[in-house]
Amino acid sequence: MNIIIIGATSGIGKALFEKYAIDGNRIGIVGRRTHMLDELRQQHPECTITATADITKQDEVERAIHDFTKELGHVDLAIVCSGTGEINPTLDYALERPTLDTNVMGWTYVIDTLFHLFEQQAHGHLVAITSAGGLRGEPMAPAYSATKAYQINYMEALRKKAFKSGGKVIVTDIRPGLVNTAMAKGEGLFWVMPVEKVASQICAAIRKRKSKVYVTKRWHVLAIINKNLPFTLYKRM
Repeated sequence: MNIIIIGATSGIGKALFEKYAIDGNRIGIVGRRTHMLDELRQQHPECTITATADITKQDEVERAIHDFTKELGHVDLAIVCSGTGEINPTLDYALERPTLDTNVMGWTYVIDTLFHLFEQQAHGHLVAITSAGGLRGEPMAPAYSATKAYQINYMEALRKKAFKSGGKVIVTDIRPGLVNTAMAKGEGLFWVMPVEKVASQICAAIRKRKSKVYVTKRWHVLAIINKNLPFTLYKRM
């Protein structure tokens, strides 16, 4: 396959790159840190192309996707892993703004650009790493939980759009719980999953063309409970 991974230099994106690279796929990887992209390319030089881009800068993202498409010829799978969030119980707007810029403004532009690409190709699989944290508002990280809720609803809208357009574009929403990456912030965290296990389950979900999936599987149970818990109880947690 020809694959694009947006946000491949760390965390889930890096783990997915490493899995797909050893299977003989051609992969275009995007990240903000050129030296980390170079390190990944050196590990698998025969199948990797890179582009330095900040998801919040539309011209950089557009140029990266254009260059990848030109180099690869076509794209079969695109995975958007870029995201950010901070613990912010004091509602410091200086902490909230980067989360909004990345998880809403930048993310939307990337998702729309890739969806249009697949529409033009008349095939393709668009995957976004959202979060189980988007199911409810979290006072310790309000912008993060709210922006992930936005992403979840946006991906649902695109799944409906793809269906009405004939199903040529596959849309998958991956909702991780807590994963052992730099994004897992705060004290007293539980059910923190190893990134290798999470990446394996994401690959399986993509292979099966799932519309949405929680990873790891135990987080599906917690998500159902969390989503349906009455606010009178949720507010006390």
